[in-house]
Amino acid sequence: MATPIYREFDVGALNAAYNNRAAVPEHVQWRDQRAQQSLVLYAAHRVSRDLRYGPGERQRIDFFHAVSPDRPTVAYIHGGYWQYNDKEPNAFVAAGPLAAGMNVALIEYSLAPQASISTIVREIRTATADLVKRLPELQASPTLVVCGHSAGGHLAAMTADVPGVHAALAISGLFDLEPIRLTEMNQKLAMSETEARAHSPQFLSLPQTPISVAYGLAELPELQRQSREFAQVLRAADNLGRMLALPEDDHFSILESLALPEGALCREVCRLAGL
Repeated sequence: MATPIYREFDVGALNAAYNNRAAVPEHVQWRDQRAQQSLVLYAAHRVSRDLRYGPGERQRIDFFHAVSPDRPTVAYIHGGYWQYNDKEPNAFVAAGPLAAGMNVALIEYSLAPQASISTIVREIRTATADLVKRLPELQASPTLVVCGHSAGGHLAAMTADVPGVHAALAISGLFDLEPIRLTEMNQKLAMSETEARAHSPQFLSLPQTPISVAYGLAELPELQRQSREFAQVLRAADNLGRMLALPEDDHFSILESLALPEGALCREVCRLAGL
């Protein structure tokens, strides 16, 4: 019998427990469809491209302007286990908030193995602080909601206490990094036990800003557990904005609920922004 390395999981089972792509083979179709939707969105809206928040190649923000000035902004952070993905093919998520009258900022960041988890967290916090300062020149209101998916959900939670952030929405996030440290994903991340603990929102002092947590009931059980347990911590601290368990969504389909104006996650972003 294989030896458990985390809870009841041996190494093979733990790798499978966090392998979202294997669990949803149609993620390739989602990826291709959404890349095309993103291209259309860039062409259809006024966008301030590649605003720099640092000297690094990927330290850039794309800002989609709402039709009217002085509107709140949602800053979106893409997922990819901190080691792959780009902001441009994830622009499709902006369609819902834009239709609701919000600005949308897409934050890009360095990836492992070129950057450690500590560096990535620091970059996202720097990007968020820079965006807060830029909002007046971008003709946006000072209301900023930080939102992210998967690894981006982790980063949104790690950024919720940046001054100027109004609220956060963490979608299908990772809030205890210890099981990630023990999986094959850590080959590029190279997280130590100390580093994993230091960047696990589950165990950190919570910000004053509310954090909403969302996940799909068709996701892998470990992803669901992580969201539920983080929501419990937030609730115990009277800091849970709202917990949304979307009944039919997996790890990839859940983003449709943000990209569609009538989607539950788009409505939640608007609620957090005070709309």
